[in-house]
Amino acid sequence: MKPKPILKRIASWLITLIVPFALLLTGVRLLLTPVFIQIEYRIPSFPEDRFGMTMEERFRWAPVALDYLLNDEEISFLGDLEFEDGSPFFNERELGHMEDVKSVVSYALTVWYILLVILVGSGFWFRREGWWNDFLKRLAFGGALTVGVILSLLVVLLISFRKLFTAFHALFFEGDTWLFPTSDTLIRLFPIRFWQDAFISVGVFAFVGGLVLWFYFKKRPVKNLGK
Repeated sequence: MKPKPILKRIASWLITLIVPFALLLTGVRLLLTPVFIQIEYRIPSFPEDRFGMTMEERFRWAPVALDYLLNDEEISFLGDLEFEDGSPFFNERELGHMEDVKSVVSYALTVWYILLVILVGSGFWFRREGWWNDFLKRLAFGGALTVGVILSLLVVLLISFRKLFTAFHALFFEGDTWLFPTSDTLIRLFPIRFWQDAFISVGVFAFVGGLVLWFYFKKRPVKNLGK
């Protein structure tokens, strides 16, 4: 078999496998914006902080924590924050976890950029070689795979979100470094309801994106371009 068909077969499978991860990480990136915080906190059923943090304080401080995850600042960016009485806004355990989260976010975004470059580069290559329809079919297959993955995760989510949440943290964080008392600032800003809605939002985005790719491209032949 000639090298080019072999490379095409490898690239085809790679495109299919990349699509679910690209969609999921795109959903994550969209959540890493102040827009999601603004929407989430305004949901009428969003739980109040039983230790007295007002909604206005949440709107003030949650974007700061988000900003730290995306900027190039050291942990002092959060460590220097104080309540009005002069006490630290985040304790040492919370600061350590935020450093870990920042590392995970940085890694995830790097993977996201790489996946997008691979998809775009593959598209240009397939188009140049006259395989554009094959590229679209692979996007469709990737969309179908995404739908299957999300439905599987939905089953786990319906059975127990906490198990999914725990499994997620066990994958990216060591031991119990991500567990905090409900009186800690991180939990007061981002209670379990916040993360439940975040997981659902990413899943819905990926699911809808997968459906669009699947149904739009699976039977959409176009005139091949290139050779």
